[in-house]
Amino acid sequence: MTREEVLQYVKKKYHTKPDYPWRGDPDSAVLRHDDSRRWYGLMMYVSKSRLGLADRKPADILNVKCDPMLAEMLRKEPGIFPAYHMNHREWISILLDGTVPGEKVLDLLDMSYELTMSKKKKERSRGPVEWLIPANPKYYDVEEGFRQNPVMDWKQSSNVKVGDIIYMYMAEPVGAILYKCRAVEVDIPYHYEDDHLTIRRSMKIKLLERYDPKRFTREVMRQFGVYGVRGPRSMPHSLSCEINGTCDPLL
Repeated sequence: MTREEVLQYVKKKYHTKPDYPWRGDPDSAVLRHDDSRRWYGLMMYVSKSRLGLADRKPADILNVKCDPMLAEMLRKEPGIFPAYHMNHREWISILLDGTVPGEKVLDLLDMSYELTMSKKKKERSRGPVEWLIPANPKYYDVEEGFRQNPVMDWKQSSNVKVGDIIYMYMAEPVGAILYKCRAVEVDIPYHYEDDHLTIRRSMKIKLLERYDPKRFTREVMRQFGVYGVRGPRSMPHSLSCEINGTCDPLL
């Protein structure tokens, strides 16, 4: 992934034109939201030594905002570092020299765009969202539930809307994504509590597809930046493409 490819991507997908705000630093380009002017990316040309590497050769980097827990894990991967000249907890620097796969770069850029988007823009532009949610076979037999009825009641703990796609990850001993569903009803009042689970609202999800337990395992998920599914989270675009077999990273 190069600087030019990133700029081509944000121009096509977000209609972003880079901003070069510093006269003395013509290589640094800020990527901003068109409404709020908040940053969702910063591209710089710096010595690799400034990232803590022994190599002093200059390279393009891309700073993006990231969930702090995910950022901590990502910084252990080659080509991803604590953000240069930005908050280390919420921002990371990505080398644009081919070390980090292009699809992952764009996934992280998309995540940064969503994290920095204004509330009004989120409400205005939101289309169907893909979620990844956990299920524990120790507490509920999901397969038997879908056998009885392809539409199942499930705990809702995120901002899921009707039409959103739900991928269900089955915890150990399965350790794989097993189901693809669609939310058909949401925000249903529900009151349940035991030693393992508290439910205050539920949703109805309709089964769309089943997957072989050997296909989308934890090992496969790690290749796309998913190291754990402790609660509902957004589905990485690249993993969704892998599951559905359709992916054009420059869309």
